[in-house]
Amino acid sequence: MKYLSACAAALAVATLAGTASAQDPQVSFNVAGTTDYVFRGFSQTQQDEAVQGGVDLTIGSVYVGAWASSLDFGDNTDVEVDLYGGYRWEAVGVAWDVGVVGYFYAPGANSEYDYVEIKAAGSRAIGPLTVGAALFFSPDFFGVDDEATYFEGNAAIAPADKWTISGAVGKQWLSASDDYSTWNAGVGYALTENVGLDLRYHNTDVKNVPIAGDRVVATVKLLF
Repeated sequence: MKYLSACAAALAVATLAGTASAQDPQVSFNVAGTTDYVFRGFSQTQQDEAVQGGVDLTIGSVYVGAWASSLDFGDNTDVEVDLYGGYRWEAVGVAWDVGVVGYFYAPGANSEYDYVEIKAAGSRAIGPLTVGAALFFSPDFFGVDDEATYFEGNAAIAPADKWTISGAVGKQWLSASDDYSTWNAGVGYALTENVGLDLRYHNTDVKNVPIAGDRVVATVKLLF
């Protein structure tokens, strides 16, 4: 699942939903509409809107899930489906998360787009502030690249009831394409227990590529 960042997502879920027993099986669903699906600074929809949704199952520290989004690569690829799983735990005051994410694209004519990443992330809460970092590695990345590594530092703070301010800075290293940096910052608001709004600025250091340029994206998300 493509989150804004590990710690921002954790704060957003905590704001929108209550906490159940850690060992009880928990199933949650999410549906979202966004003015632009941006992944690591690049629009996946030719700067147009997207519809997204997913389901997550958590049992204790183990989680699995699936997430999908409409997209537009300028060819016949219309849908992205992510399948993921992992393990979360807490040690030395840090919330750890290790897992695997598979990215799959339909209708399948461009199967070279499909790839898998290994993820390791950690975050620490300091009062209302949560800071974190995440590392992703793929041995056979999307399109023409082979090995790829992405590292991100992120932070989120809840300055008032229902409000979250968050941001992230990331670096993508690619074996064939040019490496680049990306960053985002935004504000989220819990309209109700199950409805969240997010307004976010995205940018990269990639020059003369419109889908990697700066933009402001608005998203509404429903959790149930």
